[in-house]
Amino acid sequence: MADAPPVPRPAGMTARSLLPPAALYGFVLLLVLVFALSYAAGSAAGPVAPGMHGTSGSGGGGGGGDDPSGTGGGMEDMPGMQHGSGE
Repeated sequence: MADAPPVPRPAGMTARSLLPPAALYGFVLLLVLVFALSYAAGSAAGPVAPGMHGTSGSGGGGGGGDDPSGTGGGMEDMPGMQHGSGE
């Protein structure tokens, strides 16, 4: 049995043309560099609001201590707003 003849490649088709362009590598490298610098600057600056600690209810946040849920607002000062009343 004879071997099949090799399939001719189109003109200009090489292994190099299957790789992404060099500009894409440069863009990805630049993107990684920008994110790394941004992370470093954020780490150096520290927390934005040191008094805020999630939604535990014990932190600051301007709630005045009246709201135990830690969300900073309530429905008691909004007349006519009955949450879940079905009206």
